[in-house]
Amino acid sequence: MTAKSKSVDLDQQRDLGVEGEIREFVRRDGQALRRTPENDSELVAHNIGTLVQRVAGTSVQEVERLINELQQLRELLHQEGTRVQREIAEYAHLSQSAMQSTKIIAESLSQWKGDGGLRGARS
Repeated sequence: MTAKSKSVDLDQQRDLGVEGEIREFVRRDGQALRRTPENDSELVAHNIGTLVQRVAGTSVQEVERLINELQQLRELLHQEGTRVQREIAEYAHLSQSAMQSTKIIAESLSQWKGDGGLRGARS
């Protein structure tokens, strides 16, 4: 063998060695990328679980926000109910006072008319 043929043989062996290493790397990497059905199921279950947690988390936050709003509305309605009851009581008291005043005025007028009628008859 000549030096040139030895060099070509060494280059070919080195190329074959590099190609072999590349093939082995691709084979190992490809196996890692390939999923078994069990891994696919686990991945799908994990993704669904994550999705459900996000959706449930959003739903729970929305429900909590609505509960807070309803509690605020309940407090507002309670305050307004108390205010309306107070105003109704004040109106009832004012109405009774007006009725009593009207009754007193009517009695005074009837007495005044009665006294005036008697005076006119005496003259």
